[in-house]
Amino acid sequence: MPYPNTYATKEEIERNPKALQFNLAQRAHANFTENYGPFVAALLIGGLGYPSQAFWGGSAWIVGRLLYMFGYTHYGPQGRIYGYVISQLGKMSLTTMAVLTCWKML
Repeated sequence: MPYPNTYATKEEIERNPKALQFNLAQRAHANFTENYGPFVAALLIGGLGYPSQAFWGGSAWIVGRLLYMFGYTHYGPQGRIYGYVISQLGKMSLTTMAVLTCWKML
């Protein structure tokens, strides 16, 4: 017995236009879960040394992820760019704070 399709097939999308939007929502969620672990780790470690800056970096990441989700599900792959950039800026700032915090602890 073959495994079920993770996403709707091209034929299913042609029959039901909402299947494409569901596929995009699934992909946005999968991308979120892939990025959530490193975000939380960087937020916790960076927050030890830079609590207020980590708050703003974490807020940027959350806002970026929401924009990513809404843009991707409603406008397709091109709609996720603004959310991606904002979330990556937040993630880079948190990662930098985490590295600096670890460096100071040495």
